[in-house]
Amino acid sequence: MSDKQNFLKRLQRSGKYFAHPPMAWVTALICLVIVSIAEPMVPALLQPLLDKGFKQNSFPVWMVPVALIGLYSVRGVSMFVGQVCIAKATNQGLLRLRMAMFERLQDASLDLYRTQNASTLGNTLVYEVQTGAQMLVGSCMSLFRDSLTLLALIGYLLYLNWQLSLIVALLIPSVGFLMKAMSKRLYGLTRSNQSATDQLAYVVEESALAYREIRLHAAQNLQARRFEHLGRMLERLTMKMAVASSGITPLTQLFAAIALSAVISVALLQSQDSNMTVGGFASFVTAMLMLVNPIKHLSEIAGPITRGLAALERGLELIENTPQESGGQHRCGQARGHIQWENIGVHYQEDHPWALRGVNLEVQPGETVALVGSSGSGKTTLANLLPRFVDWTEGDLKLDGVSVRDWQLTDLRRQFAMVSQSVVVLNDSLATNVALGQTPEPSKVLECLEAANLGDYLRSLPQGIETVVGHNASSMSGGQRQRLAIARALYKDAPILILDEATSALDNESERMVQEALQRLQQGKTTLIIAHRLSTIESADRIVVMDSGRVIEMGSHASLLANNGAYAAMFKLKSATHDQTAEA
Repeated sequence: MSDKQNFLKRLQRSGKYFAHPPMAWVTALICLVIVSIAEPMVPALLQPLLDKGFKQNSFPVWMVPVALIGLYSVRGVSMFVGQVCIAKATNQGLLRLRMAMFERLQDASLDLYRTQNASTLGNTLVYEVQTGAQMLVGSCMSLFRDSLTLLALIGYLLYLNWQLSLIVALLIPSVGFLMKAMSKRLYGLTRSNQSATDQLAYVVEESALAYREIRLHAAQNLQARRFEHLGRMLERLTMKMAVASSGITPLTQLFAAIALSAVISVALLQSQDSNMTVGGFASFVTAMLMLVNPIKHLSEIAGPITRGLAALERGLELIENTPQESGGQHRCGQARGHIQWENIGVHYQEDHPWALRGVNLEVQPGETVALVGSSGSGKTTLANLLPRFVDWTEGDLKLDGVSVRDWQLTDLRRQFAMVSQSVVVLNDSLATNVALGQTPEPSKVLECLEAANLGDYLRSLPQGIETVVGHNASSMSGGQRQRLAIARALYKDAPILILDEATSALDNESERMVQEALQRLQQGKTTLIIAHRLSTIESADRIVVMDSGRVIEMGSHASLLANNGAYAAMFKLKSATHDQTAEA
C-alpha cells in the first residue's frame, strides 16, 4: 500500500466520527471556496487601477472603495460562517468519538485495566483526542482552503503571463517533497512524545495518590528524580519535533525567494519589449507574493496533520483494539444464591504459580461462608470469580446450576453486592452514591443510610442526601466510608453478599458500628466473608481455610478448633497476639 493510500485510509478511520452534520460541512466548503476565489480579486483590481486610474475621467472614483469594501465584506462573512460551521462539526464529532471511547471503557475486557493506568486512559479520552481533533480538522480545512487559494492565484498568474507562471510552478513540487519527507519524521516523533507524556503524567498521579506514603518514607527525592528523568526525555523529543517543524518554513521561503528573483528578472526583460504594462507587472508580482502565505501554510501543514492524526489514532485504537467483555444469554431477575466451584483453577501467567488450583466448594442459598488464610492464598481471587472480575483457567463455576460464563453479564452482576476495605465514592451527591446505578428514591436512601448507622453523619450535612460528597469522599472517615458501602449494598438488595476485609482497618468503635450494620445487611442472603480478624467470623455457618490457592480445611469454628489443624493454629496465634496487645 502506497503512503498516499495509507494516509487516506488512516484519515477515513477518523473521518467517520466527524462526517455529521453534513450541511455544516457543505456550508463550510462553499464558504472556503468563496474565500479562495476572493484572493486573486485583490491583485486583479490593481491592474486597471494602475493602468487607467491615474488618467483623467477613465472610470468613476467611487467604484474603487465600493469594490474593495464589497470584496472584503463577502470574504469576511464567508470566513466567519465557514469557521462557525467547522467548529460545530468538529465539536459534535469530538463528542461522538469521546462517547464511543467511554462506552468501550464501560464494557472493555478487564485486561485493559491491568495493562493501562488511569492517567493514560484519562489523558487519551479527555485531552489527546480534543487536541488531535482540533489540529486535524483545522489543518485539513487549511489544506483545502490554501490549495484552492493557490490554484486560484496560479490560474490568475497564467492568465496574466504564462511564461512567468512556469517559473512559479516550480515551487509546488519542491514544497510537496518537503511535506512528504517531514511528515514521516514527525509522525514517529509524535507517537514517542505521546508515550513519554503518559509516563510523566503517571508519575504525577502516583505522587498525588500516594502522598502520605511518599512523605512517610521520605521518597520525595526519588519521585523528583523519576520526574526529572522523564521530563528530560520528553524535552528531547519535543526539541526534535521543533527542529523538524522549524526547518520547513525557511526552506520554503528560500525556494520562494529564488522564484521571485527569477520572475522579476524575466519581467524586466519582457518590459523592454513593451509586452507588459506597469499595472500588469504590479498585479503579477502582488499575486505572486500572495502565493507565499498559502505555500507557507501548506509547507507547515504536515506537522499539525501528523500530530492530530496520531492523537486521534490513540483513541481509535482504544475503540477498535480493546476486546469487549463476553457473557452468555442466561437471564434471571433474582438468583437463589446456590454457588458451586467445581475443580476451579486460575492461572494468570505461564511463568507464575497458579492463583487457584483444584478448588471444590459449594455454598447453599442463605448460607454464610468465611474464607480465611494468609495473604496470597487465593481468597479474593475466589470471590472475584463470581462477578467475572477474574476468569478461570480450568474447571467451572455455577450459580443456581448455570455456569457463570453462560449468564448475561448485567443479570449476573445484579445478583451481587460487595463491601470491601477499599470503598470508591463518586464525586456526586450522597443519594447517587447510595443508589449507584439506579434512580435514587429519597425515602429508600434515607432508610438505607439509617440502617447503615450513618444517620448522625447524614444530619450533619447541609443539603442532606443531595450533598455532593466530593472527590472520593476524602472528608469522610474510614468507618463512614465503609458504612456508605453497606448502605449501597442495602439499597441494591442483591441476594449474594461479598464482604472483603470490610472491617480490617477500623478502630473498635467504627468496627462495632460497621458490624451492626453488616448484621442487618446479611439477613436472608448468601454471604461470602473474606477476613483476617478471625473473631468476626466465629458465627459463620462454615469456615474455609485456604493456602497457596487450595482449600486445606473446612468446617464450623468449633469443629476446626477441635481438629487442631491450620485454623486452630491461626486462631491461637491471633489470640496470643491480641492478649499481648491488651497487656501492653
